[in-house]
Amino acid sequence: MSEQEEFFEYINNGYKTKGEFIALGAAMLGEETVTNAIVKVPLKTLNRHGLIAGATGTGKTKTLQVLAENLSEKGIPVLLMDIKGDLSGLAQPSPGHPKIDERHAKIGFPFEAKKFPIEVLTISEQDGTRMRATISEFGPVLLSKILDLTETQSGILAIIFKYCDDHKLPLLDLKDFKKVLQFVTQEGKEEIQAEYGRISTASTGAILRKIIQIEQQGGDLFFGEKSFDVEDLSRIDESGRGIISVLRLTDIQDKPKLFSTFMLQLLAEVYETFPEQGDSGRPELIIFIDEAHLVFEEASKALLNQIESIVKLIRSKGIGLYFVTQNPKDVPEDILAQLGLKIQHALRAFTAKDRKAIKLAAENYPSSDYYDTKEVLTQLGIGEAFVSVLNEKGIPTPLARTMLRAPMSRMDVLTDKELGNVIDNSRLMHKYNQELDRESAYELLNNKIEKINLAEEKAIKKSAEQKEREIKEKRATKSYSRRSTRQNPIVKVLTSATFIRAFFGILKKMIK
Repeated sequence: MSEQEEFFEYINNGYKTKGEFIALGAAMLGEETVTNAIVKVPLKTLNRHGLIAGATGTGKTKTLQVLAENLSEKGIPVLLMDIKGDLSGLAQPSPGHPKIDERHAKIGFPFEAKKFPIEVLTISEQDGTRMRATISEFGPVLLSKILDLTETQSGILAIIFKYCDDHKLPLLDLKDFKKVLQFVTQEGKEEIQAEYGRISTASTGAILRKIIQIEQQGGDLFFGEKSFDVEDLSRIDESGRGIISVLRLTDIQDKPKLFSTFMLQLLAEVYETFPEQGDSGRPELIIFIDEAHLVFEEASKALLNQIESIVKLIRSKGIGLYFVTQNPKDVPEDILAQLGLKIQHALRAFTAKDRKAIKLAAENYPSSDYYDTKEVLTQLGIGEAFVSVLNEKGIPTPLARTMLRAPMSRMDVLTDKELGNVIDNSRLMHKYNQELDRESAYELLNNKIEKINLAEEKAIKKSAEQKEREIKEKRATKSYSRRSTRQNPIVKVLTSATFIRAFFGILKKMIK
């Protein structure tokens, strides 16, 4: 048996599946593609999460596109984070190319051009179905971790949520939250202190500054109503294909705080909403997080712990998370250890730091008798990648240098007209794009403050009137006292001692 025949058998045995699967491409021996040595991903293990890594321009986005297409064909909904803006082409079929046909001939199955059902979503000013969430949906624990609050500040946040719950003050958007923060340290200070204890103005000031940071990154567009129902991410079209939700984030690259806030809330909501799935043999939803370093680079330790917990637990709900980034080191080790599927495109060794990163990346993959992993990582061509997946028993498959299949849809963005048509035909636009601003904490507290101010004005006016009455009464009493003690001059003369003595002297003389 030749080396190629041995390799063919090695790959086919290693990637053997009994259930449904996605074909990624064909394994390569050296520089040659071994036709029909198909590298497969079992649907059963897709909820075990994954990583797509590689240097810029090596084909990560196209690999993501291939996975999304094939998942959709299998009836599995997908959510994509489109940060570079080049995934909308999923809505149109590929124009094809002789090089694509040549690639597929080497792999072992023909190329088919297809388009896929997509839903364009947005959390910013870009067009699309708007995704929002309310402050109340975050809750004090999650919001504290996102804001990276101290223990004292987290306690104050818990008091604020409790006060709002007790007094039926809905916390919907950022203006609601800012108004409550101002109220508890000003007009409502005495009320809060009587019910819940003293709140430090320094702490509320620190919380307010962190809220303003998120607001400046566009959080005022994300927080509010109507809240997006995550079950709308798991829709199937009339043909039984999973709908691919493309979240446009091209204007979010310089706003990592908003992006990580959105991602954590989304994952938490999905985990809370989706039922336990058990071992169903296929996932309910796959989420691809492109430019994953944006989630982690500014995350606090508490936030990373929260993300790690969700990654561990969410797979039981049939949810698969796939991180797309340039280097595996962009993903924290504890999370990297949870990822079952790894697709590693080429890495470049321009500096000593790059060479060290390549060595570390090579250690993430199973050892192989057919490859020097560290060396091959720098030699992979565009559209080639090292692949290792979990088989149906949860065991890592053999490492395979893989010639990846081409996307069936367009490998380019939609024109403005095409994108407009997709957005106009959305079945969710009417549900989420009408902005609501119902009476909430902001309006209710303004009314309360107005009543407090009115009561204070009345009290001040009443006090002033009372003082004025007291002054008038005092003046009147003094005036009466002066009038009552003042004698008539004649009476004064008649009642004087001298007059009395003279009068009695005259009287005595008259008697004599």
